[in-house]
Amino acid sequence: MAVTIRELSQKCGLSVSTVSKALNGYSDVSEETRELVRSLAQQIGYRPNSLARALKTNRTYNLGVLFVDDNQSGLTHNYFASVLESFKVEAERRGYDITFINHNIGKTNMTYLEHCRYRNVDGVCLACVDFQAAEVVELVTSDIPAVTIDHLFNNRTCIQSENRQGMQELVRYVCGKGHRNIAYVYGNKSAVTEIRVTSFLRSMSDLGLEVSDSFLQQGMYHDPGITYQVVKRILAAPRRPSCILMPDDYAALGGIEAAGEAGLRVPEDLSVAGFDGIKMIQRLTPRLTTIAQDTTRIGQEAARQLVHLIERPRTTYPEIVSIPTWLIPGETVRELVVR
Repeated sequence: MAVTIRELSQKCGLSVSTVSKALNGYSDVSEETRELVRSLAQQIGYRPNSLARALKTNRTYNLGVLFVDDNQSGLTHNYFASVLESFKVEAERRGYDITFINHNIGKTNMTYLEHCRYRNVDGVCLACVDFQAAEVVELVTSDIPAVTIDHLFNNRTCIQSENRQGMQELVRYVCGKGHRNIAYVYGNKSAVTEIRVTSFLRSMSDLGLEVSDSFLQQGMYHDPGITYQVVKRILAAPRRPSCILMPDDYAALGGIEAAGEAGLRVPEDLSVAGFDGIKMIQRLTPRLTTIAQDTTRIGQEAARQLVHLIERPRTTYPEIVSIPTWLIPGETVRELVVR
């Protein structure tokens, strides 16, 4: 027989209302009391009835996640997989479940907003999607609480890395190693890409360095094949860069392959750098120079902000939350002698 909240309150020596507030994270209950209630609930096997809780609070304790990757990489996408895992852990810690939002329920096709309403989610996190698509805009402008990752909408909270600061630090590091002819293969069009490209060009300009059109080429995030083709084209030109910045760490694998096919060693003949700080890529030799993004904090903050927006809408306002990045020096940027 299931343990009731009354039995839990007797075990805790607290009133039913206090136990209920502790389980639901009310601010007028101390953290010590919340921890006591949660600990004893786990010990005696108490599980709140989700239907009863939904009727009482008018919430389903279910968060939607919109994740649509053009490369069909799904949750194998290194960056977003880590962000969403952190989001999931933090959401569950706060008592919420996760539902992935899509177009289909069985054979029924529906918009993202219709799916959110069908699943009756309390809020939605938009993590990887075409933010310009009409149905995405429809969802973001609806009355469903929403938080975005790496894209800024008016009157919506956005969680993002310090892309401007990260690119600036990377350019200064590479230039500090003596490189002046630096190419950048940037990702597909997005708000993040625009920030990184602008920061790259501004950082180079601040250092008195020009960037030719041939050294600024569009590639695609998380796609080594496209990066391979772009880098191959750059290396075939009469004037070759001494260093190439890649769209991200995973895409950098294609660039390194293209360098090898051209008979160039990394970093002896060509320096390269990425952007993400993927732990798996850091196990390769030579270790990739890159800018690390704090995916754990990004996911945690997205969940925290979304839950706060759901539970305290009258005291929550839209924010742009920027998570700092940091440089991983690695071994793929060679120091040049400047003459």
